[in-house]
Amino acid sequence: MTTSTEGISQFLAEHGAFTTAIEADLANRDTPARVFDKVEQRMGGVTALVMSHCESVDSGLLDTTVESFDGHFAVNARATWLLIREFGRRFTGERGTGRIVSLTSDHTVGNLPYGASKGAMDRITLAAAHELAHLGVTANAINPGPVDTGWMPEEVREHCVRSTPLGRLGTPQDTAHLVDFLCSKEGEWINGQLLMSNGGLA
Repeated sequence: MTTSTEGISQFLAEHGAFTTAIEADLANRDTPARVFDKVEQRMGGVTALVMSHCESVDSGLLDTTVESFDGHFAVNARATWLLIREFGRRFTGERGTGRIVSLTSDHTVGNLPYGASKGAMDRITLAAAHELAHLGVTANAINPGPVDTGWMPEEVREHCVRSTPLGRLGTPQDTAHLVDFLCSKEGEWINGQLLMSNGGLA
């Protein structure tokens, strides 16, 4: 399956979903409002906000540039705040039906700007569980650990498999199942949590 917006939309349509694809630069502070405008025009009010966006360029304490650090925080932290703010301002759904889910990471060593900005994403998301309580919106963050999407060198794969009691890597489906549950009626009581979904990775 292609990772282009057209390919993803086609795949989802073939499985019965009604979608709209929007390409946008989340480093631009005006993007979140523009995305919500387009989604509402094409699909109606938003009841679930699932955030899996990220800026990720490997660098550590000594070699991260200020420009890279700021760029990571613009996408991973500021855009998260602006997306959640837009969701909270516009949500008009029935109380108890609103959902916010963010996908985070604790990988900071050798990946400083990514990990630090993802940590900020956690805090922003969990704040929403309290600040949007008057809307009956739940907000949770998921840390899926190392997920097998083709990015891992073989030595990293082997280390992660050895370090996981269940003896395998995480899959996109593992994460998707948890997101699906959190967005369901049955997941309504889970709120304000940072959930580890990593098979017990040590």
